[in-house]
Amino acid sequence: MSSKANYSAEEIRKDKPGFSATRSIIETPFYGNNVIKIQTLKEAYELAKNSPGTIVTDLPIYRGQEFGLDKDAKVLLFNDGAVTGRYSTARKIANEPSVDCAALDKILMDAVYETRHKTLYHAEVFVGLDPEFMVKAHLLIPKGEENIMYNWMLNFQYISDEYVRMYRASKPVGNGNEPDIYLFSDPQWSGLDRPGVDLSCLSDPKCLCYFNTDHNCAAILGMRYFGEHKKGTLTMAWALANRNGYASCHGGQKKYTLQDGSKYVASVFGLSGSGKSTLTHARHDGKYEVTVLHDDAFIINTDTCVSVALEPTYFDKTQDYPAGCEDNKYLLTAQNCGCTLDMNGKIQLVTEDIRNGNGRAIKSRLWSPNRVDKIEEPVNAIFWIMKDPTIPPVVKLKGASLASVMGATLATKRSTAERLAPGVDPDALVVVPYANPFRTYPLANDYAKFKKLVEEKNVDCYIINTGDFMGKKVKPQDTLGIIEAILDGRADFHQWGPLSDIQIFEWEGFEPDLSDEGYRTQLKARMEERLRFVANTAVLKEGYDKLPEDALKAIEKVVEELGM
Repeated sequence: MSSKANYSAEEIRKDKPGFSATRSIIETPFYGNNVIKIQTLKEAYELAKNSPGTIVTDLPIYRGQEFGLDKDAKVLLFNDGAVTGRYSTARKIANEPSVDCAALDKILMDAVYETRHKTLYHAEVFVGLDPEFMVKAHLLIPKGEENIMYNWMLNFQYISDEYVRMYRASKPVGNGNEPDIYLFSDPQWSGLDRPGVDLSCLSDPKCLCYFNTDHNCAAILGMRYFGEHKKGTLTMAWALANRNGYASCHGGQKKYTLQDGSKYVASVFGLSGSGKSTLTHARHDGKYEVTVLHDDAFIINTDTCVSVALEPTYFDKTQDYPAGCEDNKYLLTAQNCGCTLDMNGKIQLVTEDIRNGNGRAIKSRLWSPNRVDKIEEPVNAIFWIMKDPTIPPVVKLKGASLASVMGATLATKRSTAERLAPGVDPDALVVVPYANPFRTYPLANDYAKFKKLVEEKNVDCYIINTGDFMGKKVKPQDTLGIIEAILDGRADFHQWGPLSDIQIFEWEGFEPDLSDEGYRTQLKARMEERLRFVANTAVLKEGYDKLPEDALKAIEKVVEELGM
């Protein structure tokens, strides 16, 4: 599918698709006489390489010519300063109750005006890697922020001859009514008082991530962290996909070829640090042929169950990849890491989060040896990854409502990928529906999409706990062993005590005892928290995220069956 970039005179009208106040404010400066259009990835690389503060390491980019770079291109390192994670507090989403779009538009108009004396770069990429789903995205960003632009072009699909041909052959998305994605960014913006501009509509007066996903546009002000730009672009692509029949997925997906030649497609959903990348890329010691779609961003067609990746590369943590690690062979760029000289006087990265938490790198698609951009086989299973100490290492959910609502109440711990507002407990267990904090549309939309996959498409649904179970750590080999047992048909799932819609496969060393009053009390308390979360969707944000009655009843049933 392709998005719309050009309009006839008759189409340029108020209330037509692609035309709104916010969209007009954001798109207009792309055509200014202070804008330089970036034509190639090589051009972006040279600009980033020569940008003040960039460190050109002595790490070569492996097979860089295949990604539009010169043969001698090196891994570039750039550090953002004290902020090394996403900041959800700054997000403002049009259409949500209490969001004052008129006030935000004024802030944005002023921010655009302030860039008139700056040179701006205009870059383009494709989001979505198959003719079934491809949209074009545009970024406008000031000179001095070349590394953000270069990383953005690497993270998504840069404009190449191959992908231009693919894009032209793709079907227009939304019957041709979905406009290109536009992202205006000024990391140099500061929240100073301005005549006629009221900053009280901001949660933090120093920064803003403003999304109007109905019109495929966003603005990022005062934020240098590249992850804001990556996830900001994905936020718009996920909203666009949601409108057009897809389940938007912040997770990983892979296809297994089993011993009998059959295929098994598994999707795992979890926040950064939950283990979703580890599970997605696990090769199981060669027991199966593994094909990877992606470990962070994809979409599932809820009619055909076909899945499409949105990005070619991987934005991965560097904490588990020390200097000299074989995986570092596939690095394209690095952010928020240190560097030093090796014995030969060469500049090498200092990873393992020695400098700061959430060190990051973009890795090429070659990191995954069997990488594809589309999985034609229908998805077989969904795994909700939770770090809830009352949930055993694995349970299976019966019933589409319970399967979907447990995803809507996915409980986990925050990761170092997030910048938290003052006073927020980083160790608190939080609910992040479908492990996707980037949703900009009502929660009921996701609930319906995942419920349909289970109810109509017979997708199995599991919860896997990758954290601690009642004080005992669930190790990666435990989780991988459980998944292998499911793949091989060795997992004996049976009803878990009185819970008629939850089945358990006991894993050695993690046997839950529902006859233990203390444990049962804690499990019930966690389910009651989920129940309150679902009930509160009817009143919080004026009911914007209200879930259907069957979602509430599915959790109520679990709580009642746990009755003491």
